[in-house]
Amino acid sequence: MDTEIKQNKELQLWEALIPVVALIGMLAFNVFVFGDSALGGSNQFVLLLGAAVAAIIGFKNKTSYKSMMDEVAENVKSTAGAIFILLMVGALAGTWLISGVIPSMIYYGLQILSPAIFLPATLIICSVISIATGSSWTTSATVGIALIGIGGALGFDKGMIAGAVISGAYFGDKLSPMSDTTNLAPAMAGTDLFTHIRYMTLTTIPTYIITFILFVILGLTFDAEGTVETASLLADIKASFNVSLWLFIVPVVVIGLIVKKTEPLIALLIGTLLGGAFALIFQPNIVLMLSGATEMNFTSAYKGIMNAITTKSVIPTENTTLADLFTSGGMEKMLGTIWLILCAMVFGGIMDAIGALSCISQSLLKLAKSTFGLFASTVGSCLALNITASDQYLAIVVPGKMFAQAYKDKGLAPENLSRTIEDSGTVTSVLIPWNTCGAYHAGTLGVGTFELLPYAFFNLISPIMTLIFAAFNIKIKQLASNIEK
Repeated sequence: MDTEIKQNKELQLWEALIPVVALIGMLAFNVFVFGDSALGGSNQFVLLLGAAVAAIIGFKNKTSYKSMMDEVAENVKSTAGAIFILLMVGALAGTWLISGVIPSMIYYGLQILSPAIFLPATLIICSVISIATGSSWTTSATVGIALIGIGGALGFDKGMIAGAVISGAYFGDKLSPMSDTTNLAPAMAGTDLFTHIRYMTLTTIPTYIITFILFVILGLTFDAEGTVETASLLADIKASFNVSLWLFIVPVVVIGLIVKKTEPLIALLIGTLLGGAFALIFQPNIVLMLSGATEMNFTSAYKGIMNAITTKSVIPTENTTLADLFTSGGMEKMLGTIWLILCAMVFGGIMDAIGALSCISQSLLKLAKSTFGLFASTVGSCLALNITASDQYLAIVVPGKMFAQAYKDKGLAPENLSRTIEDSGTVTSVLIPWNTCGAYHAGTLGVGTFELLPYAFFNLISPIMTLIFAAFNIKIKQLASNIEK
């Protein structure tokens, strides 16, 4: 909310766009060359090259090296919480695997969720969890991981499953009063929280219904012949783990802590420690195997659990379908995602320091000649900032500050602005691979952003829905003073 938007009157729009065009071009070529392995490091360096292009533009327009580095430092500082959460998610995944929490979720899920209802059920489950917790990140890190495993065992494409998880997670992220973005958007636009939520349901509910129908259709048309025989999977899970309903205590506690407004980092730490304790109770043989020792004692128990938390853990199985599900990367797995976020913050920081973010938003604002043009400019600004600033919050804050007066001048109530920046800024952040949200969810779910993007129906439809409402003047609320006139 206190973010200062840097302006540079000497910077021209074409100059502000040079780093963006250069970055997109370099990333496209890099992905063409490296394919799925581009996130292994080459994309991160391309982001630094994009930052270098932006810095050259900055030097040309008299922006000092120090001011650029100061802004980069502020950007990196702002991601500290996200980085620690990522590390803790990796740790949590490790202990939840070796304790049998995730295998038990998959075991019981395979018995309850048939292929025909799996995708819509995934959407609903993630929607409920995200509404309760107010966090798309927590939803992915808990039930999201388990649902990826269940869907994979049923034979679904991982991108399709992740699309359902993301769609449900962002439904709650948009509407929950406990969500930070749901609180931030009305604060920037100048309206109150519950007016914002009520007004946002007008576009969100139709979008959700369409999303649900699309996943029902996908589920009904799913090729049952490609489905893996679940009986053998259930038998192999029980052969490797002591499966028990008691293990569900761990995720219930974590979700309960988030609902009670416990800080996510603390809740995930408690979940990690509980996972380690339950591993000792329910899966002592696995803990012993990971320690490399021959007998269980305090030292071997400590070593086995710490290995699961920090490094790659592989639970042996002859079932190839379960091989990926029985593998966890721990905190180490998240380092590539953290690397990506840090490099994205360098690019976003320099783009802000040279005034490019302000220049792009101001140029979009000038295109807003009509009410629809104003809404379209807001959507375009949010999308542009998710791409250039690589940060969801900036995609809400900058348009919120830039467009607030323009909405008043058009006689439009501030909830029009708050709804539009949520419909476009909040939900599209996850669709950008180098955005903090895109990097987080891809790393947590183990599914590439472009792989899940075609199936993230809720996120894709939301900005289109808000533009449809604007184009046909559906439920566009006027200022009270304007109505009286």
